[in-house]
Amino acid sequence: MSNQQNTGDKMTNFRWLICAMLFFATTVNYLDRQVLSLTWKDFIAPEFHWTDANYGDITAIFSLVYAVGNLFAGRFVDWMGTKKGYLWAIGVWSLGACLHAVCGYATEHVVGIHSAAEMVAATGAVASTIAITSVYFFIAARVVLGLGEAGNFPAAVKVTAEYFPKRDRAFSTSIFNAGATVGALVAPVTIPSLASYFKELGVGNGWEMAFIVIGALGFIWMGLWLFMYKRPSENPHVNKAELAYIEQDKHEEEAAAPATEEKEEKKLSFLQCLQYRQAWAFAIGKFMTDGVWWFFLFWTPAYISDVYGFSSDSGTAQLLIFVLYAITMLSIYGGKLPTIIINKTGWDPYAARMRAMFIFALFPLLALFAQPLGAYSYWYPVIIIGIAGAAHQSWSANIYSVVGDMFPKSAVATIIGFGGMAGGIGSFLINKGSGMLFTYADESQMAFMGFQGKPAGYFIIFCICAVAYLIGWIIMKVLVPKYKPIIVK
Repeated sequence: MSNQQNTGDKMTNFRWLICAMLFFATTVNYLDRQVLSLTWKDFIAPEFHWTDANYGDITAIFSLVYAVGNLFAGRFVDWMGTKKGYLWAIGVWSLGACLHAVCGYATEHVVGIHSAAEMVAATGAVASTIAITSVYFFIAARVVLGLGEAGNFPAAVKVTAEYFPKRDRAFSTSIFNAGATVGALVAPVTIPSLASYFKELGVGNGWEMAFIVIGALGFIWMGLWLFMYKRPSENPHVNKAELAYIEQDKHEEEAAAPATEEKEEKKLSFLQCLQYRQAWAFAIGKFMTDGVWWFFLFWTPAYISDVYGFSSDSGTAQLLIFVLYAITMLSIYGGKLPTIIINKTGWDPYAARMRAMFIFALFPLLALFAQPLGAYSYWYPVIIIGIAGAAHQSWSANIYSVVGDMFPKSAVATIIGFGGMAGGIGSFLINKGSGMLFTYADESQMAFMGFQGKPAGYFIIFCICAVAYLIGWIIMKVLVPKYKPIIVK
């Protein structure tokens, strides 16, 4: 007798265990992404003679590859299926994370230097050669990482669409999306310490083992996913009551319009996706806002070091970044707000999500005051960035759920990939621009609104980040003013 037959009317909750797996994957995703940002300034840059522009180039190329990867990752996950597609994605990005560890040895071999100490001591043309060569190797590792990481959100959102009804998707998405915050929260208190520990042991320059240890977590996840995941209808851990709850939208749609079932299951080609305003609204929302989160993720450790003088492995810097991302954990409630709005007003999911997203778009405006208040205490910008980060993650959980609301499940990963590409392009622009701006501001001692040098550069980027969400929301609302699900004909 099957597990489903034995469970009676009491509903199982296996869907939340699947959600926990998505949370773990996203946590690992962001840990792998953060290793470079937390080690480059104090461990890697002295060895390879990097400038802000060098680091900006590496993060920009990663963002661009991630953008292009998203375009294909969604289609790949739709074609390969959720289980195999997710395994491929996390396997590739874990490999890419580990490959960073060999960039130093590869640079030494190409340049003809025999130790990290010799590279640190190099000057003039040799130092420039080391910087350029090492940047190319890190970009290569970053390309592999970006291609794999591009598959995380298309696969995770597709799993959410398979395992949760529409009313619960924003909340479940906010839970797994909180993995980004937890990864960013755990990273500053573990990664610099790992690098320092292995450096003291004499294992390379320390940062290499940080990449390997964090990268290995993905391979552990793969083993768990291989045995745990099956479609809800095929999973022996999901009983009839839970399956009925998961598929409640399908039953309601069948009752309302049974003839549309076959049409809704047809697949959309990529070109067909571009014909819908809903796809462009999602893509523009991602383009305008993803770069803000990535800027905070990649540049906050450098900001604390450049402006306030705290190295990434110092206790103060670790505490500041920990508190910052602890604040962003408030975003786990962001997915609940649309449900509250629906229950109180009876609005459709899209209207409720857009109202919630408008509220979240207002909080990043506080970033306009981050740099001015930082003159009084470094805690003010850290708290403000944390609030903006929480608003972003809440926004992100809801914008992902908009896709599941409007598109058939067969197209969800494709649309998520298209939007991820747009977000990656936005991230490329802000990371490339930031690196160039900070280097120029430092060299020319540029002045802006009472600030000089790098602080002036950071103030400019903070102003861009502050208004990005409100602009993105307005464009989305203009493109799709009302709820309009896609019916594939």
